[in-house]
Amino acid sequence: MQTLLETLRKAEDFLGRKGFAKPKGEVEHLFAGVLGLKRLDLYLQFERLLTDVEVARLRDATVRRAAHEPLQHILGTVEFRHLTLKSDKRALIPRPETEELVDLALACFPAEQAVRVLDLGTGSGAIALAIAQERPAWSIDAVDTSDDALVLARENAELTRLAARVHFKKSDWFNAVADKYDLIISNPPYLTDTEVASAEPEVRLHDPLSALVAPEEGVADLRSILEGAPKFLNPSGWVVLETGITQHASLTEITMRAGLVEGQGSADLSGRPRFWKAQRKID
Repeated sequence: MQTLLETLRKAEDFLGRKGFAKPKGEVEHLFAGVLGLKRLDLYLQFERLLTDVEVARLRDATVRRAAHEPLQHILGTVEFRHLTLKSDKRALIPRPETEELVDLALACFPAEQAVRVLDLGTGSGAIALAIAQERPAWSIDAVDTSDDALVLARENAELTRLAARVHFKKSDWFNAVADKYDLIISNPPYLTDTEVASAEPEVRLHDPLSALVAPEEGVADLRSILEGAPKFLNPSGWVVLETGITQHASLTEITMRAGLVEGQGSADLSGRPRFWKAQRKID
């Protein structure tokens, strides 16, 4: 039988030989997730003898990580704001930057105000479900064109006990949308083929390409949303988007032509221009 420390060191050496820059941290996160422990708890159980089943599970997880399968897919879950969500190849893995997008959207309205929200391209449902949890007075619709993504989103709604708060529907952006909203929020595809080709294998090989790449140098879907938003926004309603870091000049022009006002970009916590918001003017 092997101890936890022995198995961990073997896995760390294996990932190091596979070119991982920080194999120790990789293995600790991986082992903690597989064993259902907090990362700190590993240090308190180094002398623990592992069963053959545990060793096999850890070995399999390490081999999968060595092939650059995302940690979230291996463990089957991802943490997003205050939620634990299912994560797999059916939808884009929610990123920390998208948590900041939710903050930007929440700040547009008083918490107690009754706000109608449309989440475009909901994917795993992360944005819609986070808003539902944090703003009980808000009503949320969420759409996606992918049947697989919608199944995953509904599973996450059940998992988080928020199924009664979010209505999911199939739609290619606004195509099947009929109502009006106070907030339209989206993390649409905004990368170019070149950007994806140079991305990490975890992104390039495992995230759905349709959730990453857009034509027109990544701007096409952002354009569709901004141009369509005025028809589906209530007066003074906001559209809030996650964007590429080189696109804000183009979005300024698109916003003005669409008849939206207060178009402005903002940076993420790393200082990159990541978000865009605009408002429908009062009639």
